[in-house]
Amino acid sequence: MFMQKLQNRVARKRRIRAKINGTAACPRMTVFRSHAQFTVQLIDDTTGKTVVSASTKEAKAKPNMEGAKKLGELIAKKAKDAKVSTVVFDRNAYSYHGCIKAIADAAREGGLQF
Repeated sequence: MFMQKLQNRVARKRRIRAKINGTAACPRMTVFRSHAQFTVQLIDDTTGKTVVSASTKEAKAKPNMEGAKKLGELIAKKAKDAKVSTVVFDRNAYSYHGCIKAIADAAREGGLQF
């Protein structure tokens, strides 16, 4: 059962990544969620390098709704410092609700456009 769930998640991730591509001007903002922390990265897919990254541990927050909001604000601030204003959002096969939505909304409020 676990392997089937994992295979379904990987298939969803592949479908999403086939449609999304980040560039230097408009990097891909990808979200990773674990039990210990949330991580957000801005990735330039043309060079394969991470432009900016942030996590809930860096934001000194727990991986919950409040931590997700703090993480969204932190990644928006770091993106502004790196002179990035537009991104493509990659939800990474997670449903767009709850903490994933909170990260995206907080990043939008912080000034990122997507």
